[in-house]
Amino acid sequence: MATDSSTKTAGERKGPKIPVLLREELILNNRSYNWITERICGIVEKPQPKLWWLLFIPCALIAAIGVGFGLTYLVSTGVGVWGNSNRVMWGWPIVNFVFWIGIGHAGTLISAILFLTRQNWRTSINRAAEAMTIFAVCCAGIYPVFHVGRVWMVWFLAPIPNANAIWQNFKSPLLWDVFAVSTYFTVSVIFWYLGMVPDLATLRDRAKSKISQILYGIFSLGWRGSNRHWQHYEVAYLILAAISTPLVLSVHSIVSFDFATSVVPGWHTTIFPPYFVAGAVFGGFAMVLTIMIPARSLYGLHDMITMKHIDNMAKIILTTGTVVGYAYLMELFVAFFSGAKYEAMAFTYRLTGPEAAGYWLMMSCNVISPQLFWWRACRENLWVVMGVCMAVNVGMWFERFVIIVTTLPRMWLPGDWKTYDPSAVDVFTFVGTIGMFLTLFSLFLRFLPCINIAEVKWTLPQSDPHHEDKEEIEDDGIEVIPTYQREIDNGATKA
Repeated sequence: MATDSSTKTAGERKGPKIPVLLREELILNNRSYNWITERICGIVEKPQPKLWWLLFIPCALIAAIGVGFGLTYLVSTGVGVWGNSNRVMWGWPIVNFVFWIGIGHAGTLISAILFLTRQNWRTSINRAAEAMTIFAVCCAGIYPVFHVGRVWMVWFLAPIPNANAIWQNFKSPLLWDVFAVSTYFTVSVIFWYLGMVPDLATLRDRAKSKISQILYGIFSLGWRGSNRHWQHYEVAYLILAAISTPLVLSVHSIVSFDFATSVVPGWHTTIFPPYFVAGAVFGGFAMVLTIMIPARSLYGLHDMITMKHIDNMAKIILTTGTVVGYAYLMELFVAFFSGAKYEAMAFTYRLTGPEAAGYWLMMSCNVISPQLFWWRACRENLWVVMGVCMAVNVGMWFERFVIIVTTLPRMWLPGDWKTYDPSAVDVFTFVGTIGMFLTLFSLFLRFLPCINIAEVKWTLPQSDPHHEDKEEIEDDGIEVIPTYQREIDNGATKA
């Protein structure tokens, strides 16, 4: 009589084992809940390593001297201290504004879009990417605020009643920037803060000093981790993710309208909105890797920020870099195929004029260097990844430089042709914003959990209610073979 296989004991079912390929684990070395809490909270609770101080102190000084001196001198003297002129009314200030806004895009993309698509690998990097977004938008906001000249009158940009009957020109894309960037910043801050509430409560419960208990207690909003709290938290987080998703597309599209809605040769093109969005995501992911790879090594986060995370972000950089390269080629095609002589001459000037080095550097950094990520060996070598990301950061700045500085000096009339050279105040202020960005990020690492403790725990196998022990699986005649069993650090392969 045949025996029902379901009634057989584990010993009777044993036979040849079948290899099963599993997805790579997002948290390596079978770490426990307690280990994750101790490692992430330990970054905040323990004294910072010396390397943190070597980064923080110089960056704080650069920010104080660059931004403080540059803006103080600007307000006390006037915007004439910048390198702008009547012909080149936009120069480094708007170049840097668009550059920093672009960097701020990766945080919202990782947090919102990847959350909605249930990409669990985002959990180890989304908190730092969101913080990067906030700090980049802070750096970007400096330029349009002070670009108006009389900074104490900037409040007239808001649509509020005033006795002077000064009303905004809502047809101007510059005013669209005000609403787009302020909305993006507000939603990003709320999204970032909401995601930290459970982790702030963890720091509150572990805090030993009275000041820490009070501050973390205030900002954790009375979080107790009850079922009701988690239910409301997940609904609110989902709603904010849905609100943030269109902002990824809208903000940099509106920034591109500063150029695309004009009649200036080289700007008047419909490819700008998608081209700017792809470039923003491209540069943003490069900046995430630029700051997270050193933080990963500094705090020993290799088990939570694995090569899987770096590999996925490298693939996104490759994809968006290819899209940006396509946009560059389409610009050239449209300029020379359309028969518009002013458009053709604008791109001829970019290719062969005195600023041609910036154009070819942009093409090399943004189009050629990411192609290294076609090879897995390059994606797994941290030196190569860092080199490509630094090249992309440089290339994205030069992209905005090429768009603005090689277009405005030469348009229709040769009698109006000018040259543009940044002033020392331009350079000081830009270097100062870099120091400001790194200073804010260093303080974030020092006082706030840089990795989402709760969401990282959700990715562990034991968080799955249907998780089975490995021994039980093997008793069914299945041999588990992980697809990825090595961790690569600094280009070296470890078994």
